[in-house]
Amino acid sequence: MSIVPGNAMANLTLAKDFLPARVSSWDTSGRNRDSWRIEPGESRVLAEIDGPGVISHIWFTISSPDKHYLRKLLLRIFWDGEENPSVESPVGDFFGLGHSRRFSYQCAPFNTSSAVEGEIGGGVALNCWFQMPFRRKAKVVLVNEQEEPVNAFYFYVDYQKHKALNEETVYFHAQWRRNNPCDGWTGEGSVWHSAAWGQRIGGEEGVNLSDEKNYLILEAEGRGHYVGVNMSIDNLYKGWWGEGDDMIYVDRDGQRAWPPDMHGTGSEDYLSHAWGMQKNAHLYNGLSWAERESDYNYAGKVCVYRYHILDPIPFQKNIRVSIEHGEANVRSDDYSSVAYWYQNEPHKAFRPILSAKLRLPNI
Repeated sequence: MSIVPGNAMANLTLAKDFLPARVSSWDTSGRNRDSWRIEPGESRVLAEIDGPGVISHIWFTISSPDKHYLRKLLLRIFWDGEENPSVESPVGDFFGLGHSRRFSYQCAPFNTSSAVEGEIGGGVALNCWFQMPFRRKAKVVLVNEQEEPVNAFYFYVDYQKHKALNEETVYFHAQWRRNNPCDGWTGEGSVWHSAAWGQRIGGEEGVNLSDEKNYLILEAEGRGHYVGVNMSIDNLYKGWWGEGDDMIYVDRDGQRAWPPDMHGTGSEDYLSHAWGMQKNAHLYNGLSWAERESDYNYAGKVCVYRYHILDPIPFQKNIRVSIEHGEANVRSDDYSSVAYWYQNEPHKAFRPILSAKLRLPNI
């Protein structure tokens, strides 16, 4: 596999030297029962592929009696025989669908398609185009943590067979996290906003000169690059949630001295919006879904994302990415996220993922 400069359209003009291949749920008897049943508690290997190769596209659609299947089903992906997954996330959140909700949106690495917007449960098409290289083996696993079976799991895992990978090639990773709720600062001097943005009540402006109390998006060790995040935020206390600065530390030894290597100016600014969030789904940033038709910046649930596809953030030893939950961490909302990055192996083992019960959205 050679690294080719230019964009995807330009690369179409170059001859390809890989062999295309696929693992899918097709009915090998020649009939039309093209799905798999997955029992409660079962960890089902969807694909186990010998390398070298690159997974180039994943498509899922799922029929389940459990309306929270998007949070209760786990996707795990392992590279080169490793014991710890490099990808671990609820299925819905991995594809950008937070809060167990189905909806349609599109961006550069993902898109989804649903006949109904914002419903808990029901059918939706899920697509991922992140490139996922592996040298010796790839294993894609679906874990059913429901109390009921998945009646029908349809899938494609499209991949490329290569003779060799460039020695600089690093591996795809994704990790889900949640704080429900974040530990908001409510003591003397904390800041609360009225319905009118910027009008403060109760104390002076908050100060935060550390990332310790921030919502943690990613903490990784090794050599690689951070390529983005989707976040699902449930506004539990009303008011504008978006005044949280993003902070990124790169290649720090020991204690993280202030300031961070990259410091932002507000959550909607990191998400590349301004004056609040607007309902749109762009290639690399956007608000893909909001529970409320209006006033969604001040109440209800939202799903947002920022992908560093054109502006990846490299690290040689380690990286820590976090964001304040409200100005100076004043807010105590429900935050969950999936961080995406590439790095060499072995990676730092993920902390244990929350149980299915603790992954459920607030209703």
